[in-house]
Amino acid sequence: MISMRTQEMNRLGTAARAVEPSSREHIAYLDEQIEKMKQQIAGHIEGNPELKNKKDLLGSIPGIGPATIAAILAEINIFKRCDEDRKVVAFIGLAPNERVSGTSIKGKPRLCKIGHAKLRKTFYMPVLVSIQYNPVVIDFYRRLKSKGKNGKVIVCAIMRKLVHIIFGILKSGKLFDPNYKPHFA
Repeated sequence: MISMRTQEMNRLGTAARAVEPSSREHIAYLDEQIEKMKQQIAGHIEGNPELKNKKDLLGSIPGIGPATIAAILAEINIFKRCDEDRKVVAFIGLAPNERVSGTSIKGKPRLCKIGHAKLRKTFYMPVLVSIQYNPVVIDFYRRLKSKGKNGKVIVCAIMRKLVHIIFGILKSGKLFDPNYKPHFA
């Protein structure tokens, strides 16, 4: 529905004036339906104790908002089934894919993009917000920037970082702690 709304909004600037009232009416209808759907999703999450608990855990991560939480909870089984965060990263399609052929051809690494494209797209806006408000991500962003990494590489790396954080929080059942340092034996 959101993509339909975007299409209608784009038509407003290009369609004939005679079509404009109908487009505005359709946009209003879509806005109403989108709001109803958001309320249904929120009601479903609030009505299910397990999903509500996971929503509260995810909500503790700076940069992760209601739309992202709903998308993650819609795909919660992948987080449940995987025993390692790197498997979730690969499932979403955020793993680097190196292009190598023998010893002579070495291309730039790129995202694998074999994976859950919709979930991958879901992480874009949270990255932009996290760069401003999440202390863990801010430090990570500064480290990558100081190494001379470009914007797209940084965004993809932060997407992976967020997936790692989300995986850890869902597996541990503990709220986000920006001061958490893992203790390795």
